[in-house]
Amino acid sequence: MFGCRRWHLPGYFLVGLAASAFATSAAAQSSSSPTQLPHIEVTAPLPAPRSPPSSAPTPTQPATAASELSVTGETMTAVPASRPGEFLETAPGLVITQHSGEGKANQYFLRGFNLDHGTDLAITIDGMSVNMRTHGHGQGYADVNFLIPELIGAMRVRKGPYYADEGDFSSAGALRIDLLDRLKKNLIEGTVGSFGYRRVLAANSTQVGAGSLLGALEVNTYEGPWEVPDNVRKFNGVLRYSQGTQSDGFSLSAMGYSNKWTSTDQVAQRAIDTGAIGRLGSLDPTDGGKSERYSLSGRWSRSDERSATRVEAYAIKSSLTLFNNFTYFLDDPVNGDQFSQTDKRDVFGVNASHTLKGHLAGRPSETTFGIQGRYDDIQIGLFKTFERMTLSTVRDDGVKESSVGLYAQNTTRWTNWFRTIAGIRNDWYTAQVNSDTAVNSGNANGSIASPKFGVVFGPFAKTELFLNAGYGFHSNDVRGSTITVDPNDKVTPVQRTPLLVRSKGAEVGVRTQAIKGLDSALAFFVLDFASELLFVGDAGTTEPSRPSRRVGVEWTNHYHVNSWLGINFDVSYTRARFIDSDPVGNYIPGAPTAVASLAVLLGEDKGWFGALKLRYFGLRPLIEDNSVQAGASVLVNARIGYKFDNGVRVQLDAFNLFNAKTNQIEYFYESRLRGEPASVFDRHIHPVEPLAVRLTLAAQY
Repeated sequence: MFGCRRWHLPGYFLVGLAASAFATSAAAQSSSSPTQLPHIEVTAPLPAPRSPPSSAPTPTQPATAASELSVTGETMTAVPASRPGEFLETAPGLVITQHSGEGKANQYFLRGFNLDHGTDLAITIDGMSVNMRTHGHGQGYADVNFLIPELIGAMRVRKGPYYADEGDFSSAGALRIDLLDRLKKNLIEGTVGSFGYRRVLAANSTQVGAGSLLGALEVNTYEGPWEVPDNVRKFNGVLRYSQGTQSDGFSLSAMGYSNKWTSTDQVAQRAIDTGAIGRLGSLDPTDGGKSERYSLSGRWSRSDERSATRVEAYAIKSSLTLFNNFTYFLDDPVNGDQFSQTDKRDVFGVNASHTLKGHLAGRPSETTFGIQGRYDDIQIGLFKTFERMTLSTVRDDGVKESSVGLYAQNTTRWTNWFRTIAGIRNDWYTAQVNSDTAVNSGNANGSIASPKFGVVFGPFAKTELFLNAGYGFHSNDVRGSTITVDPNDKVTPVQRTPLLVRSKGAEVGVRTQAIKGLDSALAFFVLDFASELLFVGDAGTTEPSRPSRRVGVEWTNHYHVNSWLGINFDVSYTRARFIDSDPVGNYIPGAPTAVASLAVLLGEDKGWFGALKLRYFGLRPLIEDNSVQAGASVLVNARIGYKFDNGVRVQLDAFNLFNAKTNQIEYFYESRLRGEPASVFDRHIHPVEPLAVRLTLAAQY
């Protein structure tokens, strides 16, 4: 068990990294020739654009692992998605679901992980961390409902703990999303669809002084197919000023988001089977929530042939109130088990890096030094409620949590077919908890070091071989590191848990572009966690889990057949197991096995265009002995449209095209329905929405 202990690095590793940095710096001072690191461009094929061309960032760094790639915003929005989070499924092997309303963070699955709402998937948008630590509804909570998909410039996809500039929550994967700085054409768009779906978007760019001012406003309402309407009321706004480019310029952005909704949470299968409710029914019609997020962020960057500097800073003010009832009348046969979770916070962060370009032992080399800092001021609560009225307080805490991460990474091309990537980062965390239960107050501290290393051979005939290994971590809810007694009864002793949890992983893979138009990658990986510690927001306690290992393979293909046809096909398989001995079994509940997706993109800049997306989500164990499983699902979405010469676009999207009666999510746990004499262990499901269509009319001008 690594926990949050210091990891003592071999001396030669530190000496070597320092030496390479010194040599690179010296070379940069003495050489005026630019450093070039040849590599294969790793991007998904571009379909016919559906949004205005832009100043989207383009990948300039060579990939350091077979599973790393970049996709453009046009590619992400070329396939139909029913909610903003689903656009992230462009990342191969990533599954996005929803189990409770259209304002709550999505459920994420990747590389054999049920990531809950984001525990080990780091998401950044415009340089801002989306993941929320010590959160009211789950550690790493990552809500992307404030994202306007048409403003995405590009997304960098990384998997595994191999990157020195990726820290907390990134062990399974990291998604870095950059927004557009400007539009070449303005956009106005309206959508109407099944189940009361309405959306209006207006986005405009204009020249202001030496830069561009981009503004966007989105309004979205939705009732949904549920017997209790969702009643979604969402508002999004973005105002952004920028000059120059992503690598040499600056931007300043203000974003605002507000949403209210009623949710149909997962329901007990037996309630449907007995006819107590319909398949789209609810067991507590007062569940729901409201969320707000406001942010101010800035980026400044400079680059030349000798160096590159980038600084990002952000401030976020967010609030979330959720009302959920997952067990119905298990704990309180009279009032029911509804509870409310609240989270209000101010977040301040900064990311800064400086890259020296030069030569090491006469070979092209780059060394990057960086610092990442973040401070969260949080007010977080858990309350027992009845029809959204507070009955009692389980816990109410004030938390102040700070972290600093320092990293360094060197990339050197030793020959025209061999390069190495060596990195190290160290993270320090400190936090203070002020609880309404005094004995659960206290301070927590931790630090953890994470070395990384990679080797790349090639390109040979447009083919590269990658070997990667590294250590990573995720932080846990700090309340679990200061807790003394169960917050429900204020008496029962509770074991404390470490603040930081170690992960370690390795990957071997190959990527080739030997076939014209085809970018294909095959990767084999292993990822271990010392302990899958999980904060249970529903109960207000932290439950330690067991050490685990995931071994898997991913095959990713992006085929740009010609100017009007692109095909993306991805398939992955993961074996996820606990690696200690326990008679209950060694399967990891909720861990996905097989995931596959197929996307066919049709069309050019003008005229007819279309898309078809198929997603397969495989069987998953729901308990440790694998005697209960979540069923596999196949969903198909489709699009057809026409783009006129004058910039007008008409588009029809269909979701769940074949009206599959399957589930978004499945759990297996104990609950009690009204009137039942005793509790029952049962499957709890949230159905996939039935066939729905949406018609969009858009104009560029």
